[in-house]
Amino acid sequence: MLDAKDTQFRLAEDGVISFQVLDSNPLPGEPIAKLVKGGSPLMPEIKITDAKGVDEAALQTRLQSWFDAHLKTVLEPLMALRDAGEAKEPVRDISQRVYDAMGIVPRESLEETIAKLDEEDRKELRARKIRLGPILVFIPALNKPAAVRLRALLWSLYHDAPVPANVPNDGIVSCVVDPNAANKDFYQSIGYPVFADRAIRIDMLDRVICAVYDGADKGKFQAQHQMAEWLGSTIDGLYGVLEAMGHNRISEDQNVRISDDQNLGNTEETEQEEKTDVKPDLAWFYLKRGKAFEQGKGASKPFKKQKPADNKSKNDKKKGKRNKDANRSPRVMSAEAKANPEDNPFAVLEQLKK
Repeated sequence: MLDAKDTQFRLAEDGVISFQVLDSNPLPGEPIAKLVKGGSPLMPEIKITDAKGVDEAALQTRLQSWFDAHLKTVLEPLMALRDAGEAKEPVRDISQRVYDAMGIVPRESLEETIAKLDEEDRKELRARKIRLGPILVFIPALNKPAAVRLRALLWSLYHDAPVPANVPNDGIVSCVVDPNAANKDFYQSIGYPVFADRAIRIDMLDRVICAVYDGADKGKFQAQHQMAEWLGSTIDGLYGVLEAMGHNRISEDQNVRISDDQNLGNTEETEQEEKTDVKPDLAWFYLKRGKAFEQGKGASKPFKKQKPADNKSKNDKKKGKRNKDANRSPRVMSAEAKANPEDNPFAVLEQLKK
């Protein structure tokens, strides 16, 4: 075992370490040790259960070397954050927080540090594969099933939770959970934050969040069918997630008025849509106010900017309206009547002579 390849050691989802004599054999082999709670989630201890006649001290050293390599392979971008190098303080602080949280941190807890970042700092964070999302700061590369399962095991061991942990199926976008019973810290640590009754994979959740803020106008936004597709949920499930984020759903009557305003002046387009099989419009929401609502705060995707108030609207351009106040010089009104040659009395006499 001391001279075995790393691939001959296998880690099960319950923390048991096995040794397989034949490297080509897909079976796990014989149990020789197990992971137990250590000083931090990413630093568990290895307890030998059956040394198989090998010196325990030497086997302990060999297994620690194997496990360190295993962590670096499966959680590579996370483990790389331990070495901050010559990065500036804001980058080091964010990297350390993301590392301690196993890859995902609520942005609001990092806002003061994020505000100190300059362009070079942001470039450095991108090189470290850290994304500054509108609501969450996370490492997208940790969405792989192996990374999800390993983080689930490490979190459970450190927090004295049962193992193997109950994790979403490999690659699934979201799964339904009991919001009253589910441990939200656990799901967030494995990259599946819980909103309403769904644990949602962080990359898909971030896509929905960015779509919400990119599509917002004057503090409101409309839910889109593609958002439900990204979440792998029903429309009602989407509404529940949006409300759990803090966005307030607008009443049905207000929804109708907003939709009518949006469609004003687009009669031909509306008639054309009625002739085709189109999906119904979804509900409108009041956007949650907060750091993510503000522009220029360093989110990875820019939010939609409001047009200046004196610009023409699209509808005005379509209808041929013009700005009454733009580029207009003062108008001079004259009280003098316009002379008409036919009203001249001498012209009348000339006509009679003829």
